[in-house]
Amino acid sequence: MKAYHDIKNLHFSGEYMILTIDGDEKKFRIKEISPALEKASQDERNVFEISPSGYGIHWPLIDEDISIDGLLGILHTREPKRKTA
Repeated sequence: MKAYHDIKNLHFSGEYMILTIDGDEKKFRIKEISPALEKASQDERNVFEISPSGYGIHWPLIDEDISIDGLLGILHTREPKRKTA
Protein backbone atom coordinates (compact mmCIF):
# COMPACT_ATOMS: atom_id res chain seq x y z
CA MET A 1 0.00 0.00 0.00
CA LYS A 2 1.40 3.38 -1.01
CA ALA A 3 1.55 6.00 1.74
CA TYR A 4 -0.80 8.94 1.36
CA HIS A 5 2.05 11.36 2.15
CA ASP A 6 5.75 10.84 2.75
CA ILE A 7 6.48 12.57 6.07
CA LYS A 8 10.03 12.97 7.35
CA ASN A 9 12.30 15.12 9.53
CA LEU A 10 9.62 16.48 11.88
CA HIS A 11 11.13 18.83 14.46
CA PHE A 12 10.40 22.05 16.29
CA SER A 13 12.37 25.28 16.16
CA GLY A 14 11.17 28.22 18.23
CA GLU A 15 7.52 28.84 17.39
CA TYR A 16 7.59 26.62 14.29
CA MET A 17 7.01 22.98 13.44
CA ILE A 18 9.19 22.00 10.49
CA LEU A 19 8.81 18.81 8.51
CA THR A 20 9.35 17.39 5.05
CA ILE A 21 6.15 16.42 3.23
CA ASP A 22 6.47 14.59 -0.08
CA GLY A 23 10.04 15.87 -0.49
CA ASP A 24 9.31 19.55 0.27
CA GLU A 25 10.32 21.17 3.57
CA LYS A 26 7.36 22.96 5.14
CA LYS A 27 7.29 25.34 8.11
CA PHE A 28 4.14 25.98 10.18
CA ARG A 29 3.57 28.36 13.12
CA ILE A 30 2.62 26.11 16.02
CA LYS A 31 0.01 28.51 17.42
CA GLU A 32 -1.77 28.57 14.05
CA ILE A 33 -2.10 24.79 13.79
CA SER A 34 -2.68 23.54 17.34
CA PRO A 35 -3.36 25.18 20.71
CA ALA A 36 -2.49 21.85 22.37
CA LEU A 37 0.92 21.72 20.68
CA GLU A 38 1.53 25.38 21.50
CA LYS A 39 0.98 24.68 25.22
CA ALA A 40 2.94 21.39 25.20
CA SER A 41 6.45 21.06 26.57
CA GLN A 42 9.34 20.31 24.22
CA ASP A 43 9.42 16.75 25.61
CA GLU A 44 5.69 16.30 24.87
CA ARG A 45 6.13 17.68 21.35
CA ASN A 46 9.03 15.34 20.64
CA VAL A 47 6.94 12.21 21.30
CA PHE A 48 4.90 11.69 18.13
CA GLU A 49 3.80 8.95 15.76
CA ILE A 50 3.47 9.39 12.02
CA SER A 51 0.63 7.23 10.77
CA PRO A 52 1.81 4.35 8.56
CA SER A 53 -0.55 5.60 5.84
CA GLY A 54 1.08 9.04 5.92
CA TYR A 55 -2.29 10.63 6.62
CA GLY A 56 -1.40 12.36 9.88
CA ILE A 57 0.64 12.79 13.03
CA HIS A 58 -0.37 11.83 16.59
CA TRP A 59 1.11 13.14 19.85
CA PRO A 60 0.09 10.55 22.48
CA LEU A 61 1.25 12.52 25.53
CA ILE A 62 -1.16 15.37 24.75
CA ASP A 63 -3.74 13.35 22.74
CA GLU A 64 -3.43 15.57 19.67
CA ASP A 65 -3.85 14.60 16.02
CA ILE A 66 -3.09 16.66 12.95
CA SER A 67 -3.88 15.62 9.39
CA ILE A 68 -1.32 16.39 6.72
CA ASP A 69 -4.05 17.43 4.29
CA GLY A 70 -5.28 19.88 6.93
CA LEU A 71 -1.79 21.36 7.27
CA LEU A 72 -1.51 21.70 3.51
CA GLY A 73 -4.99 23.21 3.17
CA ILE A 74 -6.30 20.32 1.08
CA LEU A 75 -10.07 20.09 1.33
CA HIS A 76 -11.97 16.91 0.62
CA THR A 77 -15.50 16.93 -0.69
CA ARG A 78 -17.81 14.01 -0.85
CA GLU A 79 -18.86 12.81 -4.23
CA PRO A 80 -22.64 12.78 -4.47
CA LYS A 81 -23.96 9.25 -4.51
CA ARG A 82 -25.30 8.26 -7.87
CA LYS A 83 -28.57 6.46 -8.04
CA THR A 84 -28.47 3.26 -9.98
CA ALA A 85 -31.43 2.35 -12.12
